[in-house]
Amino acid sequence: MPFGEETLEKLRLIRTPYIGPVAYRQLIDRFGSAGAALDALPNLVMRGGGKPIKIASCALVESEMSAVRALGAHYLFLDDPTYPEWLSHIDNAPPVLTYKGKLELLSRPTVAIVGARNASAGACRVARTLAFDLGQGGITVVSGLARGIDTAAHIGSIDAGTVAVIAGGIDVVYPPENLELQDAIAERGLLIAEQPPQTEPRARHFPYRNRIIAGLAKGTVVVEAAPKSGSLITARLAAEAGREVMAVPGSPLDPRSHGCNQLIREGATLVQNASEIAELLAPMDARMVFSTSPP
Repeated sequence: MPFGEETLEKLRLIRTPYIGPVAYRQLIDRFGSAGAALDALPNLVMRGGGKPIKIASCALVESEMSAVRALGAHYLFLDDPTYPEWLSHIDNAPPVLTYKGKLELLSRPTVAIVGARNASAGACRVARTLAFDLGQGGITVVSGLARGIDTAAHIGSIDAGTVAVIAGGIDVVYPPENLELQDAIAERGLLIAEQPPQTEPRARHFPYRNRIIAGLAKGTVVVEAAPKSGSLITARLAAEAGREVMAVPGSPLDPRSHGCNQLIREGATLVQNASEIAELLAPMDARMVFSTSPP
């Protein structure tokens, strides 16, 4: 299906340098549409004393739209009725997402599971079991498709429908060994990217990805994480968004558990199985009830 003029205008505004999620929302609120904001933007910047702004060209955005179409992917804009409600509540909600797969998975109760990339075998088993049990209970598991805990969470929940938020473009596989898993999620679950196609993930992209993971979920579970890890950033973002933060405790002798133990000391809820997660989140969503099954 061809994209319309409104899609073109929204993407031109979003892809214009220095127009981030907050600025995008402010411009739409002020001018009523992306087209009106594009018309007003040059004078607005000049009156503010800024340098002339280079608005994203039609050719650039049309090339992106062609790539999205060729990939069999779709756009989801902030003002779309199917945009995830919980994600829309964060201050810097992405103005547009690119996705492949089953968008309806985000209409179910959603829990994020994140953790260490160099996770222990035991922690991966815990993450896989938690994800499996949550999925079997009709709860969508979202994670970031990284090595370690993220991969285990996706594998555990893929039969029930898992959601992967990636840091690069929708057509970029990272880490490379997750090629088959990423393809399977796009086919059987839901694959989400904020960056345009062909964008290689950089260090700055991962905190942006983490806010989406935290924003989509009613609660975030950390299963093994070192202090100052990206998983703790996700947990902090979840707390700032008013979501539940949960952590699986670990041995004080393993540095990979120090982050989780620190979260618990600072007020995160200690959880050890999917039933405890569902019980904690049930006041937020009555659908958080289920019977667990063996992994």
